[in-house]
Amino acid sequence: MGGKASVLVVEDDASLRMLYRLNLEFEDFEVADVATVAEARSAVSARRPGLVLLDAHLEGESTDDLLDELRAAGIPVVVATGSTDLERYRDRADDVLAKPFRPADLVAVVQRLTVR
Repeated sequence: MGGKASVLVVEDDASLRMLYRLNLEFEDFEVADVATVAEARSAVSARRPGLVLLDAHLEGESTDDLLDELRAAGIPVVVATGSTDLERYRDRADDVLAKPFRPADLVAVVQRLTVR
């Protein structure tokens, strides 16, 4: 991996996945992105990420079980949500990122929770 911290982005909105990727790769993170819970499980199984950025509400899919699985595996998770349910995730995730977010806030939380 060459010293780069790896981040898995789980987001169903393609434009947001690109936003995550561009901002994090610019800061020298290695980024993989997926759009579904099944793809996330497969990606984690293939290569354990240093951090997962998890959309709280994937279109038509609950991410609650995936969040619990990631936490049980000891993988740091930042839940991103555009709804008002921020407090619901504060005790379940390592951090919560409210949408819309500033790219600087995204980078700051990822830097804080990853080990390079």
